[in-house]
Amino acid sequence: MRSRWILELALAGFVGGVSAQVDLVALERQVTEAERAFARSMAERKFDDFARHVSEQAVFYGSAQVHRGKAAVLAAWKGFYDGDKAPFSWAPDRVDVLADGTLAHSSGLVRDHEGKAFARFNSVWRQEPGGTWRVVFDKGSPLTEAERR
Repeated sequence: MRSRWILELALAGFVGGVSAQVDLVALERQVTEAERAFARSMAERKFDDFARHVSEQAVFYGSAQVHRGKAAVLAAWKGFYDGDKAPFSWAPDRVDVLADGTLAHSSGLVRDHEGKAFARFNSVWRQEPGGTWRVVFDKGSPLTEAERR
């Protein structure tokens, strides 16, 4: 009798683990789509769409200073939305979500207006009330040797 109870408990744990993996895949898809929409805001020159993806507590690391809070981030990024042509673009090539589904990391190449990769972005997303994913941390870094090839 006891061995059957242990087997049932083990199976329940296995099934629960599979269920969690399916949920993580769905969450990774959500974050990937949020990141793509975030990037599309630049391509389509829609600053209001960009703003919707930025958390009130966001911290964005610029080349010269750190921008803390949504207002500071928006002020720093507004100039990138001036003009008809986007100065750069980005797309995620990796998204990972914490097991509890509260935070995610996205990363991908940043390309200049001619399509040449020049940096890699790293963003941390938080699932906020209502299920909306927003960027809380964002930082670019130089390409690795392998990415330059």
